[in-house]
Amino acid sequence: MTHGAPSSRRPAWLFPVIVLVVAGLLTVISLAVRDSSPDEQKAAENPASSDAGGPAADVVEPTQEPLPDMARRDADDPLAAGPTDAPVSLVVYSDYQCPYCASWAAQTQPAMLEYAEAGDLRVEWRDLNVFGTASLTAARAAYAAGLQGHYPEYHDALFADGEHRPAHQLSKKALIDLAAQLGLDADQFASDLDSAEVAAGVEKNVQESMELGIYSTPAFVLGGTPIVGAQPTDVFVGAFEDALARAQG
Repeated sequence: MTHGAPSSRRPAWLFPVIVLVVAGLLTVISLAVRDSSPDEQKAAENPASSDAGGPAADVVEPTQEPLPDMARRDADDPLAAGPTDAPVSLVVYSDYQCPYCASWAAQTQPAMLEYAEAGDLRVEWRDLNVFGTASLTAARAAYAAGLQGHYPEYHDALFADGEHRPAHQLSKKALIDLAAQLGLDADQFASDLDSAEVAAGVEKNVQESMELGIYSTPAFVLGGTPIVGAQPTDVFVGAFEDALARAQG
């Protein structure tokens, strides 16, 4: 994929080196899952239930001043939930073929959305294509669903039961069929899926992730704190509560 020049929003920091190391390890683990047995896959894709007590990643505190608010806070953003002026933001960098992303979406995302519904959290998703062509097609499909106001439903359907779909279920036909099943205008969806607007929207998210040094998923910026991996829900709740307390002075 060809990427344009860095945007003017590029911050002066990158994720700490430890984040990148951990992210690389998670990518290796995710790739290994594809070749493992069904039982091994279930354990890897549900890290919170493993004997190790969770994925091999930690909350990474900023090494300098708090990180900037990466949320765009655009009222017309099709991949967002919560008020634009919420005191805390959560930006989610995710891939539709990533097992840890599916796990996080099922286990932790509901709690975060409760904060969004209460008006205290702005959640913005950045769907990426770390795992290749099928991920890119799925990211564009989710964006197209967002243009019809159905991003959350479509996103959750792609991660149903905390599982990611295999690549053959992320073909254009399969994604259009899913849109129809969810009650979207399938013809409009198919048109948007191939549109320049959708391609540009997804590319903007990919470019942002690369500028931040994010090459693996899931990765998050919650209230200025970078987090890597499908950490337990209480990690995100704690980070949110700390950020909310700071915002409220």
